[in-house]
Amino acid sequence: MTGSRSVLIGFADALAGPEVAASLLAAGYRVASFARRGKPAALKRHPDVEIVDVTAPEDDFAECAEGVAAAAGRHDVTMPLDDLAVLTCERGLDQEVLVSGPRGEQAKLALDKRLQLRAAAECDLAVPPWLEFSAADGLPDGWELPLVVKPALAAECISGRLRRVGPRLVATSAEFHDLVEAWGPTTPALVQRWVRGRGAGVFGLAHRGTPHRLSAHRRLRMMNPAGSGSSACASAPVPDELVAPVGRFVNAVGWRGMFMLELLRSGDTWWFMELNGRPWGSLALTRRLGYEYPAWAVAQLLNDSAALPEPPPFADLTCRHLGREIIHLLFVLRGPRSYPADWPSRRATLKAMLRSEDDTAWYNLTPGTRGLFAYDTWRTVVDQTWGRLRR
Repeated sequence: MTGSRSVLIGFADALAGPEVAASLLAAGYRVASFARRGKPAALKRHPDVEIVDVTAPEDDFAECAEGVAAAAGRHDVTMPLDDLAVLTCERGLDQEVLVSGPRGEQAKLALDKRLQLRAAAECDLAVPPWLEFSAADGLPDGWELPLVVKPALAAECISGRLRRVGPRLVATSAEFHDLVEAWGPTTPALVQRWVRGRGAGVFGLAHRGTPHRLSAHRRLRMMNPAGSGSSACASAPVPDELVAPVGRFVNAVGWRGMFMLELLRSGDTWWFMELNGRPWGSLALTRRLGYEYPAWAVAQLLNDSAALPEPPPFADLTCRHLGREIIHLLFVLRGPRSYPADWPSRRATLKAMLRSEDDTAWYNLTPGTRGLFAYDTWRTVVDQTWGRLRR
C-alpha cells in the first residue's frame, strides 16, 4: 500500500507542481509541498496537498535549506521540482534522505550545462557549437549575431542567496552587453550558435543505466515566440534515430530516475539543448497519455524491483496551458521587436488558438481542481505582465 507513504515535493510554485501532485495522489501517496513563504502558488489551492512554508532561497539559502531538511525528515521521499530545489536538496539534505531526483555527481550534471553539452557530444548527440566566456571579455571573437547566451549553471548561490537566470536569444551587440552586465561578472556563461527549428523533448525513466518507458513531444507554441517554455505541445513518436544515443547518454552519465532531453529539430538533425533532471513543465501531456513518471519514479526508488505498468500505446494528443497561451497571444499581438526569424502572424495564431478539437487537454485541469486551474491561469497572466513591470 502506498497510502502509508508520503512524498514531499517543491518548490510549490514550480510549473510541474500540480501535475506531479496529481500523479502521486492518484497512486495513493500522501503529498506535501515546501513553498516560499508569502509567495502565491497554484499548488496551495490543492485541497489534498499539505503546504510547508519555508524561507525563499532567494532571500536566505541556508535558512531555506534548514526548513526543507526539517520537512523532509517527516516524509518518506523528497522530490525537487525545479533547478533551485535540486540545489537546495543537494546541499541541504543528508545523504540518508531518499530523494527522487539527482544527487551527487548527477546533481552537478543536472545543474551545469557545460557538463551536459560535453556528455551529449561524447554520446553522438548533435550539439550546436558553443563556447564558455567571461562577462569581462565581452562578445567572443568570430561569433556572429544572433546567438544564444546561457548561464552555465541552472542555479547558483551568490552571497548566501540562490539565483536562476534563463537563456536569452540576443540579436544585437547592445542586447548582448546589457544581458551580461545584468548577470554580473560572477555568473559563468556560454554562447551557443542559434539554430532555427522546432522544439521537442524525449522523456523517460532510467534504471540501472538503461532508459525505459520513453515518450516524446513536439512544441506547437512557445509562451514567447522568441524563446521560452511551451504554451502548447503535442505527442510524437520517439524518433528511432534517437533511441541509441539517448541510451548511450543515460548509461554514460549513470542517470537514475526521471529525465527529459530537450531537443531542437532543424532539417534532418536533432540538436541536443539540455538535460532536465527533474519534472518538466509539459508533464501534463505525458500524464494524459498514461505515463505517470512521478509516481513511477517514487515506486522505483522505494523498491528497486517494483513492477511498473507497461507503457501505453502511442496516441495523438495536444496539451495546452491556458495562461501561457494567453501570454503567447499577447506577445504575437505586440510584435517581434528584434527577433531574427519569422514572427507568427496574428491571424494564424488566433485561428490556431480558437480551434476546438477532441484530442486536446489542458495543463493542471484534473477532476476536483477547477479552482486551481483558474487560479493558475490568472497567476500566470499576472506574473508575466504586471509582475514583470514591477521588477
